[in-house]
This record gives sequence, C-alpha cells and structure tokens, in this order.
Amino acid sequence: MNRSFHNGGIPGKIRYPLILLFLLCPIIGCIDPFYPKMEGIKSILVVDALLTSENRSFCVELSRTIQTQDSEPVMVSGAQVIIKDKNGDNSMLLETAAGIYKTDSLQFQGETGNSYVLYIKTPEGDEYQSDPCILNPVKKIDTIYYHKDQEIQNNGSVIHDGLRIFIDSENNGDGKFLRWTYNECWKFRLPDPKRYDYINEYNIPEVSQLKQICYRYHKSDEIIIHTSESAQTNRIENEPILFIASGISDRLLIQYSIEVTQFSLSEKEYRFWEEMKQIDERGGNIFEKQPFSIKSNIHNINDPAEPVLGYFQVSATDKKRFFITWEEIADLNLPVYNYDCESIKIGPADYPYPITFDKIYAYYTASGSCFTGPVYGPFGPLEKLVFTSPACADCTLSGGLAEPDFWIDLETPQNRK
Repeated sequence: MNRSFHNGGIPGKIRYPLILLFLLCPIIGCIDPFYPKMEGIKSILVVDALLTSENRSFCVELSRTIQTQDSEPVMVSGAQVIIKDKNGDNSMLLETAAGIYKTDSLQFQGETGNSYVLYIKTPEGDEYQSDPCILNPVKKIDTIYYHKDQEIQNNGSVIHDGLRIFIDSENNGDGKFLRWTYNECWKFRLPDPKRYDYINEYNIPEVSQLKQICYRYHKSDEIIIHTSESAQTNRIENEPILFIASGISDRLLIQYSIEVTQFSLSEKEYRFWEEMKQIDERGGNIFEKQPFSIKSNIHNINDPAEPVLGYFQVSATDKKRFFITWEEIADLNLPVYNYDCESIKIGPADYPYPITFDKIYAYYTASGSCFTGPVYGPFGPLEKLVFTSPACADCTLSGGLAEPDFWIDLETPQNRK
C-alpha cells in the first residue's frame, strides 16, 4: 500500500471531484482539484463542524459548492446556527467572518454523555438539522513512538527511508471506532541566511534581524481511522500515524514535535470517514463512485432528499505531544536532508565589460535572487556580492520566528548551535 508523505509541509497532489472541494479542503488538504461541470445540479450546502469536550470555542463553516474553476468560493453568510442539547439548552453561534460561525467558550462547552443537534437556517429560509449525536468519552493515548521504516512510492519504483510514528491506546470501552489527527511543528535552520542589506557598495550594514532559525507547522491532511469491532480486545497497538522521509524533509534536522489528537466515533460517523477515505485513496475519479452516496448526518428539514455535504462531528478528545531530537535518530543510518541552496558570488571583475556593484545588485534582485552578503578582498576592498534564492535566505517565507508556547528546547548540540 502506498502511504503519502510530506516534504517540508507541502502535501502531495490529490485530485477530487468539485462537489467534494469544500468538504475535503479543511480536513484533507486538497490540491489541484478536478473541476467537472455539474449540469442540472444546484448548489449544495457544505457543512464543516466539529464539537468536542475541549474548553475552547467551536467553529461551524458553511459554504456552497461551485460550478467552475474560476468561480469564487461561496460562503454562506447571514445564517442562523444553533447547537441544541438533550436538556433543551440552545447555544447560538456568532458569525465572526463570512460563513464562519463560532461558539462563546465562556458560555458553551461540550460534555461527555450529552447529546447534541446542529440546527442551521440559511438566509433564504431553508432549515437544516443534524441527527442527535452523543459526545462519547474517549480513552487516553498511552504512548507515541517511532521506528525506522521505508515508504514505497510510484508502484514500487521509489523507496524512501525514514521514520514511521505510531501510537498505542486503549479504545473507549463503550465504542470500537476511533479517528486521529495530528499537528506537526519543527525547528529548522537555513545554511546561508541573509546577513547584510545592500544600500550601495560603500554602505552594506548588517541586517537588524537574522532570519535563519524558524518553526514550521503542518496539520494532518489524511484520514486516519480504526475499528476494533471484530477484535477480541479494544487495545490498540502499533497504529501508524505518519511517515517522515528523512532525506526529503527538514523535519528531523534539529528538533521535531507532533501532537496527536484521538477522537471517539459513533459507528455511523466511522462509516462516513471510511467512505471518504475510499474516495481519497482512489483519487476521486469522476467516473467512479460519486460522493452523493456518502450519507451526511445533516438533512434539510422540509426536503430530506436534498443532498448535503459534510458531517456534524461530536466527540471527546485526548491529545498527546511527543518530541524527537536529531541526536535520537542519528544512529539509525537514515538519509539526511540537504537544502538545495546555491550561492552566486559575482563582482565587476567577472564581466567582460565595465559594470558597477549597483547594477549587479539591481540585476540579480530584479531576477528574483536575494542578496545575502559581501565578499571583501584581503586588503579591504569590496570584490563580490553574494546572492541566493529567497527561500534559502529568509526562514519566515516557510515558517515563523516566534517559538511556540508548547516548545521545549531539549538540551542537544544541534539546539545549542
């Protein structure tokens, strides 16, 4: 089986039917979608909603499917969105941006054992309601760990070495269905950052802030589910979460962190994710099984036959974070990622005709290169200017300078550099 891996947080290309676009984008990370013309099919409501037992604000995103690639996403603004529980309590969601509705974290929080219904009334007066969903409890994740492994790509023609991350967990005693998502963060260091600003050949000051070390983030964009309905025990062991190809990603060069979230599912929601996963793995071929057959738990109150895309997800969650340092995997004999950064050192002496440093700087920066520093001769005169690609000179183009609140710099030689 081919499993997908990610290079520097950029997901591989996946093609989906258009009517799945808005449903899959928030949870699977679709790229390069297929845009068929859906003749005779009216715009369909798409609902992305997740309610957990966490102490935070919850979001419901409403949009509608579109017909053509050039059309702008149609967010559903001005709707009435309410979460109702089995005790008759209602929580009205506030629209914070077009099509984005959120709960007040001080007024509402999901409770295990309670049952919830999502109610939506569009500006046109159409009313939608979900099936009652019980917020099932979930057991804790026991451990997160990794093993050296290989990933097979392109029907076996390419093999990558790296790490596969696993978890062990005790499943919920009242249920046999689980789903996982993860958030990655890693610290990285560019080999040749921009250290100087060029004003002119007589004024080349140091930069006010060196953008060499940053933190990069990536959210899971695949469907990871598990059922133990046919197993004799609910104990889950060696559940694979993701694979990191060490030779094509900078995740493992200094320090890496992953936070795994475990969700408890009803059997009905599990079947929903199972069908979504099948479409994902097939690549969403338009001539294969269509997404209309995927049953949502949200329905038009007055027209039950109207298709709705999305699912009102209700689940308790457990989260666990895990760190990996470069030193911990140094003895595994894995390929090491090398930045594809090439520096160009050039000065007036390299040209067959007279040219100034100002013109050299203007030419290379206009061509998309980034100036990183000067080269001086043994007795002080400026001889060359150094250029590289922007991605190799400024880590903020793919990450952030601020250290995350959860980050712990483990005491390693790589972190001390």
